[in-house]
Amino acid sequence: MRTHRPGRPRQAGGAWRSGSLLSVHSLAGPVFLLQLAVVMLLVAAALVALVVQAQRDVMADARHRTLTVAQTFANSPGIVAALNSANPTAVLQPPAEAAQKAAGVDAVIVYGLNGITLAHSDPRQIGKRVIGPYAAAATGKPFTSTFKGSLGLSVISAVPVRGPDGSVIAIVSVPVTVERVQHNVNRQLPFLLGGAATALVVAAGGSGLVSRRLRRQTHDLGPTEMTRMYEHHDAVLHAVREGVLIVGGDSRLLLANDEARRLLDLPADAERRHITDLGLDEDFAALLASDRPATDEVYLAADRLLAVSKRLTTPHGPVGSVVTLRDTTELRALSGRAEVARERLQSLYDAGLRIGTTLDVKRTAEELAEVAVTRFADVVTVDLLDPVLRGEETSGASAGITELRRSAVAGLDAGHPLHPVRELIRLVPAHPVATAMAEGRPVLLGDLSASGAWRSQQPEGARRILDHGIHSMLVAPLRARGGVLGVVGFWRARGSPSFEDEDVSFAEELAARAAVCIDNARRYTREHAMAVTLQHSLLPRALPEQSALEVAYRYLPAQAGVGGDWFDVIPLSGTRVALVVGDVVGHGLLAAATMGRLRTAVHNFASLDMPVEELLGRMDELVAQIDAEEVTAAEDWQGVITGATCQYALYDPTSGRLTIATAGHPGPAVVRPDGTVDFPQLPVSPPLGLGAGLPVETAEFTVPEDSRLVLYTDGLIEDRTRDLDAGLEALRDALTGPGRTPEATCAAVMEAMLSDRPRDDIALLVARTRRLGPDQVAEWEVPRDPAAVAPVRTACARRLAEWGLEQVAFTAELILSELITNAIRYGAEPIAVRLLRTEPIGSPDAGTLIFEVADGSSTSPRLRWAKVTDEGGRGLFLVARFTERWGTRYTTTGKVIWAEQSLHHDAAPEAEGLGELLLDQWDDTAL
Repeated sequence: MRTHRPGRPRQAGGAWRSGSLLSVHSLAGPVFLLQLAVVMLLVAAALVALVVQAQRDVMADARHRTLTVAQTFANSPGIVAALNSANPTAVLQPPAEAAQKAAGVDAVIVYGLNGITLAHSDPRQIGKRVIGPYAAAATGKPFTSTFKGSLGLSVISAVPVRGPDGSVIAIVSVPVTVERVQHNVNRQLPFLLGGAATALVVAAGGSGLVSRRLRRQTHDLGPTEMTRMYEHHDAVLHAVREGVLIVGGDSRLLLANDEARRLLDLPADAERRHITDLGLDEDFAALLASDRPATDEVYLAADRLLAVSKRLTTPHGPVGSVVTLRDTTELRALSGRAEVARERLQSLYDAGLRIGTTLDVKRTAEELAEVAVTRFADVVTVDLLDPVLRGEETSGASAGITELRRSAVAGLDAGHPLHPVRELIRLVPAHPVATAMAEGRPVLLGDLSASGAWRSQQPEGARRILDHGIHSMLVAPLRARGGVLGVVGFWRARGSPSFEDEDVSFAEELAARAAVCIDNARRYTREHAMAVTLQHSLLPRALPEQSALEVAYRYLPAQAGVGGDWFDVIPLSGTRVALVVGDVVGHGLLAAATMGRLRTAVHNFASLDMPVEELLGRMDELVAQIDAEEVTAAEDWQGVITGATCQYALYDPTSGRLTIATAGHPGPAVVRPDGTVDFPQLPVSPPLGLGAGLPVETAEFTVPEDSRLVLYTDGLIEDRTRDLDAGLEALRDALTGPGRTPEATCAAVMEAMLSDRPRDDIALLVARTRRLGPDQVAEWEVPRDPAAVAPVRTACARRLAEWGLEQVAFTAELILSELITNAIRYGAEPIAVRLLRTEPIGSPDAGTLIFEVADGSSTSPRLRWAKVTDEGGRGLFLVARFTERWGTRYTTTGKVIWAEQSLHHDAAPEAEGLGELLLDQWDDTAL
């Protein structure tokens, strides 16, 4: 930073007034004049040297050029013939003039040995005798010389012309006048002078810049002022209260001010000595000798603590370093307390990051113990109320709490004398822990051996704790939202100081932060338990009895909590079975509740024997209605269900046909009896709620018996580590192989496909197909004639006898008669009767007898109480009375009225009771 010198006014804005570079008051002025004089001398000398060199070069070029032209002309073709001709001048003069012009010389002269000129650029010289130093050329030796001839002072070269026998017959001379040479030199002089002037300008400019830089660096100071400045520098250097050392690149001390000499007790001859020879502390000397910078590092010098800062002088100066020293002995005690406070703040910050990483109450308590141990206490214990561990609400009253459960211990080995984890601790009212919870404040016990209340809890256990070296305790209550969750105990053992009053605020703050995390985990535990309970109540408790499929399933909730995945197996009429897998978008209670609504809706729609495409169409309308209700009820778009996916498959064991439709859901896998796996290509409709009333497409194909149908949700095949295609390939590998049961298939798939912590719910449904054999099905065509009922009844009785079901033949004939009569009377042709016998899988039941009567009418009968005067209307009542269930199923050509009769021995009514049952349909008083 520049300092203002007296007598030197500043310009506006604080800048120095720019002075002349020629000012003698500044050190820069004489330096500039000296540099300028030196540059002018150098430029003048260089110019003279260049002129002389140019003249020498031009003269050398003239000698070379004249000799070359003379040799070329003397050896040119035809010159010998021209010399021997009758008139040599006439032949030689034209080419001599042409060569003179082309070569840029003053003349091309040819003369004989007698000195008579034969050819000359000046015709007046032809025929004259030339007198000159040509004797050497006449003897056959070319030469070049400066000679004053008819053209004046010239540079001339002479070359002999030899005849065929090698004798000299003539001489060719080529002169260049010195005047022409000097003219060439004069043409180069402007360029030389211009270059010299340019060099002078550049050098003067460079000198000016250097001088200006020097003027700025010296702040326009003259020699006297600079001397005064260095005197001030020395005064300030030795007057400051900080020690200053300048160390050279060779680790020798170059300068030390008085304060540095006092702090380090340096000898008088310390300067120019090596650092290691000054008797300094080894670590401190190593720092001074190294090239490592430092900032406020503390070193011990005698009885002083010095804060040392070191900066390297390169690249701004010579190799070395500048070191400053400050005596911090008195400030060390204050900085120690500040360091403790900083560490406490850092511990609280770390606690905020490390406590509450999971929403698990027990794990949160363990994190609290792990954070506080070693930094604040040697041992940390966390004791919580049992309702908190279960996720239940606690009462706001903190008085009267006498039981806590040890939830976490950190800092001791397995053989410690404290209560172990999971042990229930019963407190006496005067115990410090009970006091901390009752009064809602930390309790400090600096000396445990002097606390009678603490020792009275368990005298023997207290003695073992003291023997273990634990001598001090600090208890802080865990409170959140006005309720007490438990306490955290901080213990210090042998080798650590006792807790003091300054530690109480830190313990209270740490307990407050941890209590919030524990309370959040407790509330999550409660809500998660509620959601899991709700979801389990909405999912199937057990698989229903049916004879078409052997089914196994798996359901696994996601890491984030319960979701909306569900599955179902729904027995339908005619031994058909519906398989359902669905997934509601989102997680939590709302997704689970919506899943329950959709599952119930699928059951209701399936009970109506709807076609597959119509059922999914109704589901799409239902989800759209649910979304609309959520949008209307919610203040914003958060929590709105944006849709769900569903797959509905209907399997008929009598034909082996599988009809399936999917709404935004992954397609099924079919494992054939030989163990090969196929993923059928199905038409995929939009997810439920997004179909906008569009029709749902279905697929229908035949499944071989003993095949396995695999339905699943997307959580099985998609996760963070693989995409959809990789998941399908992994599923194919897991399913490949013959002879597996559905249960074994589920186990193999879950083992191969699951990650440790799935991010989405997983539902898996595996069903092995069965077929009803020909011996389990009987069919008859019935004409629309009441007389046709008797033959069908007879055929039915015969088939029942073949099946060994004579005990139910009477009721079966009665049921079949009523259904056929109803179809003949109220239906339309064609009329067909089918009788099915089923055997449930894995059940001791005897099975079911199914009656189906199909006709071409779409009018469905309904059950009603017949009036006293009615002659009919009681047939369906009898059917409902003697069967497990009955109903109507619509087909593309009409309808099917079906009824199911259980084959339990105690399920068939005796024939003797039928009369009384029929008489009960009339009112005795009416008769």
